[in-house]
Amino acid sequence: MIYSGGCFCGKIRYQFSDGEYLVANCHCTICRKTSAAPFVTWVIMPRERFAFTAGEPGILESSSKGRRLFCRDCGTPLVFASNERNHKIDVTTCSLDEPEAWPPTEDAYTDTRLAWLTHSGT
Repeated sequence: MIYSGGCFCGKIRYQFSDGEYLVANCHCTICRKTSAAPFVTWVIMPRERFAFTAGEPGILESSSKGRRLFCRDCGTPLVFASNERNHKIDVTTCSLDEPEAWPPTEDAYTDTRLAWLTHSGT
């Protein structure tokens, strides 16, 4: 099965093949700041299973640990590419066409989770 997604305005599209992937809520301060959200949920997969099919994303070198790819027109965050895990790629779950199919199973960087965030479900 092939899954697809893209940005809000539709200029950037991607797809990836089915697999058993880790889906995690990241509570790190960089994810929070670059998304303006209390956390970001990522589907983490081998890079070779992921491909952009339309458009060319912008790149933000967000830290020495990696870069974030996003739509230059609408600003949608799409991907995190880690320098430490260069064989993997993290895809923003809510940029998927069917995000309901990818519920989170883990939480990362819980030490920096916002104190007012009530966690439920995972």
